Amino acid sequence: MEISRKKMREEVLDRVKYVKTCVMARELCLLVRTNRAVLEPKDVQDICKYISSLCKEEGCSEPSGLCLKAAAAVGSKEEEQYLELCAQSCVKCGEAKRPTSKKDAYVA
Repeated sequence: MEISRKKMREEVLDRVKYVKTCVMARELCLLVRTNRAVLEPKDVQDICKYISSLCKEEGCSEPSGLCLKAAAAVGSKEEEQYLELCAQSCVKCGEAKRPTSKKDAYVA
């Protein structure tokens, strides 16, 4: 019984970490992309840098790097490049690992 509780605990903690990093990064990215018209370039840069740090924390270096490049493109007024890099980052983020959920999990 204790072994299954420990395994379940690990799964829950992995899921919490995933939500704190990956889910948060995707939600913030979507929020910035859909509202960029009302945000200042500095706002977008700061948020993109934060998203990049969330990706890096989860070990996703490619989306993290793309997000940092997108932040730099915002500062240089190259909106097309920013949008392309941002889109690439989102696609790479979507390809990232996702914790699997057990459908037969027992809940007490």
